[in-house]
Amino acid sequence: MNHPTLFGYTEAQLADLGMNYGIPLLILFMLFIIGHLAWRSKAGKYGAAVLYFVLALGMVGFVSKMVLQRVLVV
Repeated sequence: MNHPTLFGYTEAQLADLGMNYGIPLLILFMLFIIGHLAWRSKAGKYGAAVLYFVLALGMVGFVSKMVLQRVLVV
């Protein structure tokens, strides 16, 4: 059976690339946006720490899932 491909990659390979490289790049971009937001609002050190903690808290679940996958699946 011939599986459809996109640029020579199967759906599983594209999903794996997106999960391993695409989402971490988006997380880094979101951290940049949070830093820019803290700088533009003149939040100071404490305010920037609060912004990073509150806005980046949603990324912790995804990052911990990736770490657990790397540690538990050899």
